[in-house]
Amino acid sequence: MCSREYTRTGKEQELSIDTAVVECSLKELGEIRFTLVSGGPREAVWNKLVREHHYLGHQRMFGRRLKYLAYAQERPIGAFGFKSASIRLEARDCFIGWSEQQRKKYLKHIVNNSRFLIPKWIKVPNLASHLLGRAVKLVKADWYQRFGLKVLLLESFVNPLYFKGISYQASNWIYAGTTKGYSLSNEGYEYHGNLKEIYVYVVERNFRAIIGCQQRPFSPTCPIRRNKEEADSMMIQKADYHPDLIDWEWLTPEVVKNLAEELVAFHEEFRDVFGRVEHHILGENYLQGLLSNIPRKNVEAITLEYLESSRVRSMQKYISIYSWDDSLMLAIAKNKLSDLIVEENGMLTVDESGIPKKGKESVGVAQQYCGNTGKLDNCQVGVFVGYTSEIGYGLIDRGLYMHKSWFEEDYRERREKCKVPEELEFKTKNQIALELLQQNLDSGQFQAGWVGFDAGFGSDHNFRDAIDLLDVNYLGGIKSNTLVWLNRPEVRIPTYSGKGRPAVKPQVLEGEPAAVSVSEIANDPDLAWEVAVLAEGAKGPVIARLCFIRVVEHRDGLPGKDLWLVIRKDAGGKLRYAFSNAPADIPKKQLIRAMTMRWPIEQCFEDGKKYLGMDHYEHRGWTAWHRHMTYVILALLFLLRLRLAFKKNSLH
Repeated sequence: MCSREYTRTGKEQELSIDTAVVECSLKELGEIRFTLVSGGPREAVWNKLVREHHYLGHQRMFGRRLKYLAYAQERPIGAFGFKSASIRLEARDCFIGWSEQQRKKYLKHIVNNSRFLIPKWIKVPNLASHLLGRAVKLVKADWYQRFGLKVLLLESFVNPLYFKGISYQASNWIYAGTTKGYSLSNEGYEYHGNLKEIYVYVVERNFRAIIGCQQRPFSPTCPIRRNKEEADSMMIQKADYHPDLIDWEWLTPEVVKNLAEELVAFHEEFRDVFGRVEHHILGENYLQGLLSNIPRKNVEAITLEYLESSRVRSMQKYISIYSWDDSLMLAIAKNKLSDLIVEENGMLTVDESGIPKKGKESVGVAQQYCGNTGKLDNCQVGVFVGYTSEIGYGLIDRGLYMHKSWFEEDYRERREKCKVPEELEFKTKNQIALELLQQNLDSGQFQAGWVGFDAGFGSDHNFRDAIDLLDVNYLGGIKSNTLVWLNRPEVRIPTYSGKGRPAVKPQVLEGEPAAVSVSEIANDPDLAWEVAVLAEGAKGPVIARLCFIRVVEHRDGLPGKDLWLVIRKDAGGKLRYAFSNAPADIPKKQLIRAMTMRWPIEQCFEDGKKYLGMDHYEHRGWTAWHRHMTYVILALLFLLRLRLAFKKNSLH
């Protein structure tokens, strides 16, 4: 394909195309007429329509070419482009059966259908196959009239990432096979892995007799140089896990080798996610790269370390556009984590994580608060859900927060470039968190008696009310200036006028104690503190002093719910505050246990960013962000499985 960028003419920029929705039957659409626009005044309409609405866009067509517009009621409803055929195409060449000499002689009689577009606002059943049938007859006559060549066969490519080829099949086009996944670049042919389906249409039934050939079978071979077993073997030989991830002193070289084999076996458990073996190999190496000791874990660095420089583009497309099921991958990972660590009284945790980014093109990036830098910054923000039990912990879900500015009209082009789903609507981080929590609770995979969250979520009483409705206890961080009462104040009951409207609004009676901030309560020298071990950290136990007080929340000047106020003082004197809706008679040891279950999601972020390249990615698109984070979830799951296995083995 030509690498030159297409430049619009001034005339084309002035064109206006009616995009009002047409939704009717083929019969109701009325008369359809085709117009050959190549070299004519309407070619600019074809160029604009294809450039703006075909997924491949418009690139200048060289050599023999024909362009058609289909009109109904003077509105363009379809665009076709035909050009000279591909020089070499193994599946097509096998279908025809010609020799090398015959190909050179008769290739000019094969025509490529390079563009076929029905704009998305034209919604007419069976229109595609109808237009294809009409176009075949036209190109046969016009190709001969304009170029003096008899058309024997038509060819076309269908990208299965976007289309199923149904309209071609309905129009009697024949599936011939697939491309080999290569494209021509400045450095020769380069493998990209995106195999397209090839369809052919027989214009002259006796075309083989004219050429003097016989069809031969097409047996595609995998373009990957080594098969799956060879790729696995190579990865095992190059295994170099980050030493801080697996730092057990007793590990021997044989054990390390077994760890590499464990990774291959682990990724094999996700084989149903991949339709093609080459995608499986790319994914396996991406996971290995995240777990490795290379300093920068982006696509280029991972590919250069474990594959070849020629595969960088393939890895980029694997993460961004290749067709494999990352939703299924995440579902399988959830099942595996659930089988490992779920307990009846576990905790679902939700938290956000900001990742600084340069520029404005990465999906969702905006000037917003970034927890990673502790200030307003140009960053992306993800909302994550984790699960914690006494057996272990891990991440189970992820969602990208799209800043409100991304839904403005000025961002339309950026949304399209980043492949943001058209149906996506703005949601706050709290709304995203609630949806993810609800989905994972409803799934039944993660039994939870608790939900934990930080002050970014806990300071929103509507969020806490929504968690209440999920019939679980919560432990949610709050800000230091949050107001409470130590005792429920009396409130003046509202009186009503004759029209049913309150004449006097409810308010706290004069003389009742004023609400106080939780930070003021923490400074009371008479508080009763309890010492608790919250976790076993890398540098020893994490010890904190805890205080539990029943309070009444302050909500819009009035007393709200009775809650537990939990105050935590770290060894360095730093204070943190949380609300809990747990019953008044809950044993304090259960509140302490809930405190220990809240922190692991932060540990996941720390491990992810420090060791697993969670923030190293350079992908810009919606799909790529979610796929990268899914692989981080897989890496954490793999490490958890190893730790649990070694922990059991070390007991013997």
